[in-house]
Amino acid sequence: MDCIFCKIVSGEIPSVKVYEDDRVLAFMDINPINEGHLLIIPKAHAATIHEIAEGDFLAVMSATRKLSAAVKKTLNPDGINLLQLNGKAANQVVPHLHVHIVPRWFGDGLTISQWEMVAGNMEKIKAVAEKIQSEIVN
Repeated sequence: MDCIFCKIVSGEIPSVKVYEDDRVLAFMDINPINEGHLLIIPKAHAATIHEIAEGDFLAVMSATRKLSAAVKKTLNPDGINLLQLNGKAANQVVPHLHVHIVPRWFGDGLTISQWEMVAGNMEKIKAVAEKIQSEIVN
């Protein structure tokens, strides 16, 4: 497989590891948005949230919570962004599921989570909600 994150998991490509367990690997992003930017990935390859096994996803989320607390304690940022992108249209660059932890400080100039608040059409919102509800698999 020609997946850069799988090569990091196997040790073919070096990384600055922060955390590792039987299902998850976390390492520093080599193109950081801010100081302390790190990535959490499942060791088993899954391109997006649609392919990942539930247990692996839960392990990634648990590690994300644990590592976010460590980043907060270490760097004392004003906030933290958690980013998880799926597919090219969502700006996913590496097709291996990953969560970014990005420490944020007031005045850092980043606009990761800013968008204009515009009221939506409530009838359309309700109709889409009903369609989504009909597809939920328990």
